[in-house]
Amino acid sequence: MEVIQPTAKHTHTIINLHGRDSFASEYSSEFFESESSSGETLQTAFPSIKWVFPSAPQLISRRFETEMSQWFDMWSTENPIEQPTEEQKAQLRESTTMISQLVGEESKIVGFDKSILCGISQGAATALSAFFQMDERLCAFIGFSTWLPTVDRPIEFKRTPIFLAHCQDDEVIDIKYGQALATRLQQVQRSNVEFHEYSDGGHWINEPKGIDDVIAFLRMVTRL
Repeated sequence: MEVIQPTAKHTHTIINLHGRDSFASEYSSEFFESESSSGETLQTAFPSIKWVFPSAPQLISRRFETEMSQWFDMWSTENPIEQPTEEQKAQLRESTTMISQLVGEESKIVGFDKSILCGISQGAATALSAFFQMDERLCAFIGFSTWLPTVDRPIEFKRTPIFLAHCQDDEVIDIKYGQALATRLQQVQRSNVEFHEYSDGGHWINEPKGIDDVIAFLRMVTRL
């Protein structure tokens, strides 16, 4: 786990999950290299935010027959919504429980209303699963390049604002899965969901417009 402490008085915490075959240290470093149009990073734009980057477990990949850093095993990213096996469901439940507990721990410091769940790719899918298992209202949810995971509970309306972003040239998770996720959540959440599409950026966050949009969203929900 990587923890980036705030450089100003602590007001909010963002728990940010890396993708499959990545690591917390690698992801946090790359995440804070992305800049806005004014040259800000998400860390410098919000000095009072604490960033927590949890690490996924090492799980055996059925496809590659080796251990891999992943929140749950999956056969391919070409079809991330394939019917999961019972083992995959169990792995997702375990990761979801871990993230929910982490949110609970951080909320003891700043409160649920100042805690934000975030992630990219499989990390965002896992965070979204945890998000819909929670009864508490969070400050916000942010997901990049992701899809709608299998969840144990029905997707119900939550007042928590949601920010989703996906690049059209994403060659890992096709944008159609991000669009389907946004459509489903907009049906449930109504006006609480922002979905941003970008022409380029690959399986990452578009720069600089994507970072500009995340900063604007965070300023709105945190009032920082």
